[in-house]
Amino acid sequence: MSAVSPVLDRLDKNLDQSLERLFGLLSIKSISTDPTYAADCRKAAEWLVADLKLIGFDASVRDTSGHPMVVAHHDGPAGSPHVLFYGHYDVQPVDPIELWESDPFAPAIKEVEPGHKVITGRGSADDKGQLMTFVEACRAWKQVHGSLPCRVTILFEGEEESGSPSLKPFLEANADELKADFALVCDTGMWDRDTPSICVGLRGLVGEEITVKAADRDLHSGLYGGAAANPIRILTRVLADIHDKDGHITIPGFYDGVEETPSQILKSWETLGETAETFLGPVGLSIPSGEKGRSVLELTWARPTAEFNGIIGGYTGKGFKTVIAAEASAKVSFRLVHKQDPKKIRAAFQTFVKERIPADCSVEFHAHGGSPAIQLSYDSPFLAKAKNALSDEWPKPAVTTGSGGSIPVVGDFQTYLGMESLLVGFGLDDDRIHSPNEKYELNSFHKGQRSWARILDALTR
Repeated sequence: MSAVSPVLDRLDKNLDQSLERLFGLLSIKSISTDPTYAADCRKAAEWLVADLKLIGFDASVRDTSGHPMVVAHHDGPAGSPHVLFYGHYDVQPVDPIELWESDPFAPAIKEVEPGHKVITGRGSADDKGQLMTFVEACRAWKQVHGSLPCRVTILFEGEEESGSPSLKPFLEANADELKADFALVCDTGMWDRDTPSICVGLRGLVGEEITVKAADRDLHSGLYGGAAANPIRILTRVLADIHDKDGHITIPGFYDGVEETPSQILKSWETLGETAETFLGPVGLSIPSGEKGRSVLELTWARPTAEFNGIIGGYTGKGFKTVIAAEASAKVSFRLVHKQDPKKIRAAFQTFVKERIPADCSVEFHAHGGSPAIQLSYDSPFLAKAKNALSDEWPKPAVTTGSGGSIPVVGDFQTYLGMESLLVGFGLDDDRIHSPNEKYELNSFHKGQRSWARILDALTR
């Protein structure tokens, strides 16, 4: 019998007790963005430290300029991998409270249909339920074997839902203590209710606001129209030039560092059954607007973008006003992939714009952040082991996916700790995170525990 088999049996027997512990954590109102709940955030951190100490972790509350961190360490066998597990104990506000079907901080089990049960309450899916799947896996390993199969460090943050202002300084100040072979992040989801997933790519981001200026005041469009430069026309022409008819981005050097996704990965994405109709249909669209010849999953997971998020210029009130605006502005965001350099993208974009501004006009730029993409190697041995472990637990084999958005902590781990991350989560799209009536599937909580037990075992072999 393998070492993990009795651990899985113990997790099955411990399910009711693990739910009681989760309910204790869920009942704490750890809303990080509202100063009213600062004491509750500390209470949640202290609750986690006490629980981790019961398992045998060397755990402590670490103060920051904001809400505290939880750091815990547990030794493993000599020569075993060292993993850093990350989660966050803070939660979103519950407003509007009148839309909740029950008290958001009175967690319960609800049977939504025969045989289908969910855990209700704020934080059940994001992220208390998720982080406790890992804690319970560690608890069962200790109860069965008296030790963990590898060296484990745990970092629980209390400000993820309010921008993580203390995270980067904390990582930088404690890099030697926190650095491990790789990080495990449980703040993502499944592909569907039966198919686990590992996210291997997160797109980066560059934000720019540009303002085109022409005359020193708004002009009468009858007196000056046809002779005076129109900033709105200049701006829209610049924006239109960014894409060609096939959806490619025309900024010189933009695709430097962009790699083609391996063919076997593209084929695996095809098996997921996502089409332009299934992806765009729910939002009232049907035709992909990006690079032609690529699937919607490739476009959103593995290709860079340039999107216009807002345009301002001229008179936008009720009625009509015949003016040529003195200035016009636009907010532009670029999603980056693979090895694209945010600084180079920003510089190339600014050059692209400046080349299209008339000599008697000017343009100003205002940066809105920038971060590189995160891409885990598709042939990583850690990835292969985790994928096999998940496939052993769930009805369908695990899939590797990407994300069109960003998870900042993954980039911070790479920047400050030099670590890659495995993103494994058990949430579902309908868990209503950040919304009233948040829930977490009981099956996700139970099989999530079993999945982490299998992953810890697989990483040591």
